[in-house]
Amino acid sequence: MKNQTKAYFYTFLAIICWSTVATAFKISLKYLTPTQLLLFATFSSTFILFWIIFFQGKLVQIRKFTLKQFFLSGLLGFINPFVYYLILFEAYNLLPAQIAQPLNCTWGIILVLLSIPLLNQKIGLHSIFAILISFLGVVIISTGGDFQFLKFVNSKGIFLALLSAILWALFWIFNLKDKRDEAVKLFCNFFFGSIFILIYSMIFSEINFKPIKGIMGAFYVGFFEMGITFFLWLKALQLSESTAKISNYIYIFPFISLIFIHFILGEKIMISSFIGLIFITIGILFHHFMENRKGKSY
Repeated sequence: MKNQTKAYFYTFLAIICWSTVATAFKISLKYLTPTQLLLFATFSSTFILFWIIFFQGKLVQIRKFTLKQFFLSGLLGFINPFVYYLILFEAYNLLPAQIAQPLNCTWGIILVLLSIPLLNQKIGLHSIFAILISFLGVVIISTGGDFQFLKFVNSKGIFLALLSAILWALFWIFNLKDKRDEAVKLFCNFFFGSIFILIYSMIFSEINFKPIKGIMGAFYVGFFEMGITFFLWLKALQLSESTAKISNYIYIFPFISLIFIHFILGEKIMISSFIGLIFITIGILFHHFMENRKGKSY
């Protein structure tokens, strides 16, 4: 099998895994609080990430970290997984999965806006147009398509879903400036994140191992949302002849996710959710297309 074929294979596996996690979030939240879900998911993802870098022979790199690098890992771990997923899971707790997931996907266009003050980037008219397209998608999803009275489905849930997208974009920017190995960085982030969520759980929640269905769901989230899927995606990037050949395929997963949400969760997919997701995706893809034509990318 040629490397590019292998890259497509790993991309397909990553997309399928990510397509199932919105459904797993909702199922797990039937039995666990957002805090409990994050606690078990984070510890399971830290476990799988440890063994990934162990078998890759990268564990020794951690011993060479400076105090500043450990501090950076702690800071990034505070953002993701701790605060990011705590807010995201609460959004899923308040919203239907078909609404929470597309709103979270707006991080790609929020990244463009944040790159202005944080990366000193200048955006052109095409970027502004892309943002407006994606923003229209957000409005369609948030209102359920009811523009006349602008009735938001759940204002707190929508706010949290969009806030999670902002946090992920911030994490992406800060992580971009950190030149350490990606897998090692991610393990360290989750190691510190697991400590933060454990302390938070001991103070503000309870650690309960009884709802086995919830625990299994949390382990699934930890393995396939936070852990092994990242390895699959990195593998695809390493094997691909170019990032461009596989990067745009990632935007397929929200649409596949709607299928799982409908048939497993039983949510009736609203036309507004589907159309809104199309607008958000078109905005992001249009921006990437125009940036690639200019020979640069965020």
